Amino acid sequence: MTSILTNNSAMAALQTLRNVNSNLADTQNAVSSGLRVGKAADNAAYWSIATTMKSDNKALSAVSDALGMGAAKLDTAYTAVDSAIDLVGEIKAKLVAASEAGVDKTKLQDEITQLQAQLYSVAQSASFNGENWVNNTGGTVSVVSSFVRGTGGTVSIKTTDYVLGTTNTLFNGTTTGGILGGTGASSGQSVYGFTIG
Repeated sequence: MTSILTNNSAMAALQTLRNVNSNLADTQNAVSSGLRVGKAADNAAYWSIATTMKSDNKALSAVSDALGMGAAKLDTAYTAVDSAIDLVGEIKAKLVAASEAGVDKTKLQDEITQLQAQLYSVAQSASFNGENWVNNTGGTVSVVSSFVRGTGGTVSIKTTDYVLGTTNTLFNGTTTGGILGGTGASSGQSVYGFTIG
C-alpha cells in the first residue's frame, strides 16, 4: 500500500537501521567464531584458502608429533652412544693401568668385565617405542622429516631413512656383533669380549 504522505527522514533512518542491524549480525558471527570468513558466502576465495590451510595445519600438527617421536628416538640413541663412549674410556683406563708392573690384573679384569656388562646393558636399554638403534641386527629405520604441499596442490610426507648394520650400531643384536661386539682388525678381540692377557 502506497501512501501519498511519506516521511523521507524516517524511511532513511529505517534503512540505515536495517543496514546497521545486518552488519551487527555479521560482526557478531565473526566475533563468536573468531573467523573473519566463516563460510563460503562471506568470501568464497578466502574461505577455500582458509579451509585448505586448516587441513594443512592438522597435517602439520601430526608431522610435528612425528618429528618429536623421531627426535626422541635419536636422543635415546645419542644418550646411549655417549654413555658407551664414557664406558669405553673407563675400559681403556683399566687396560693402561694393567700395563703397570705389580698391578693385580685379576681385580682389573673383574672391573673390566663389570664395565663390559654395563656397556651391553646400556645398548640393550636404548630402546624407544620398540626401536633400538644401537643394539640392532640391521635394517632400515625411517623418521618423518617434513610435510610438503606441491605447486599442484599435492601433499606428501617426506621421511629420512637410516640404514643400521654392523658398521654403525654398537652391538648387532648380540654381544658378538656391531662396533663394540665385533672382532677388532688388529687385536682380534672386541671391546666387549676383551680380556687382559
